[in-house]
Amino acid sequence: MTDFILYGAYGYTGRLITRTAAEYGLRPLLSGRNPEKLQAMSAEFGYPYRAVDLEDREGLHDLLSANAVVLHAAGPFAETGRPMMDACIATGTHYLDITGEIPVFSLAARLGPAAERAGVMLMPGTGFDVVPTDCMAAFLKDQLPEATELVLAFAWKGGMVSQGTARTMLAGLGSGGAIREHGAIKPVKAAHEVRTFPFTAEVPLRAVTIPWGDVFTAYFTTGIPNIKTFFAAPPAQIRMMERSNWLGPALRLGIVKKLLAKKIDAQPAGPDDRQRAAAESYIYGEVKDVSGKVVAARMRTPEGYTLTAHSSLRIVARVLDGEVEPGYRTPAGLYGADLVLELDGVERSLVDRKTTLT
Repeated sequence: MTDFILYGAYGYTGRLITRTAAEYGLRPLLSGRNPEKLQAMSAEFGYPYRAVDLEDREGLHDLLSANAVVLHAAGPFAETGRPMMDACIATGTHYLDITGEIPVFSLAARLGPAAERAGVMLMPGTGFDVVPTDCMAAFLKDQLPEATELVLAFAWKGGMVSQGTARTMLAGLGSGGAIREHGAIKPVKAAHEVRTFPFTAEVPLRAVTIPWGDVFTAYFTTGIPNIKTFFAAPPAQIRMMERSNWLGPALRLGIVKKLLAKKIDAQPAGPDDRQRAAAESYIYGEVKDVSGKVVAARMRTPEGYTLTAHSSLRIVARVLDGEVEPGYRTPAGLYGADLVLELDGVERSLVDRKTTLT
């Protein structure tokens, strides 16, 4: 007997979710394309498995039809999200995933009416992108209900990205960034804006605009029409992002991406347990209304992949408890601004800021 399907179980984050599931009293059915990898994981963790290719429509429908919810962890989600969402709508299975890709959030929103008619919830973004930032957006909206501008920024201390995250970043290489302006998503150049943020009281950090998932999701959660998202990066990385505006066509060449993909494949699958335990993440957010009033807040969280495993499983448990609304939903939009505070190691506080957004 299993509680949910974990598709992409043998990827870096899928494996971490598998290791963590027992802490929530949950038993996953491990799934993905590769039967050998699934069999090895089943032997290691004691969970049943079933191999199904996303292109096998009949097999995928059969897999989903007997389960209430799937947690989709097999990226890049711009490629894998559509067949899984379609299958979930067809079989009445609630869909969760750990994406941070704006096109996937947009897809889920477009499929929202069909999902609602089928009684199915589509909730992409149950991990680090976008749970803590989505909760920050909702919290700040509660503090300043008439806010018209939202800025979200995040920083990492230690840690590293997984191969899967690196491949997703590679797919968008040379494509610029995005902000939300007057309610619409607007393409902008890479490194469109650089700002300094007080992620902690001790050390302000420089951060650069990136097309983080909240450019899409925070609008649905809060209704705030102007949104920018930033990531703290060293000066050399910011300069490289700026240069990518000139190198964009070359960076999008297949031969260049193949060379970079080989470098990614040669890296570790992701941070090890020691690295994850030593790392942590920081979120900073500001909202502003038309009068110029600003409210700001900070958040400290565990390392991103650790948070992803726990936030995703927390949401799986809530879905299984019947806390569901059919259609496209965001984490904080459905479960509230304090969802992230249910996770161990998360702290949130208001920041005394008398200046306006710049």
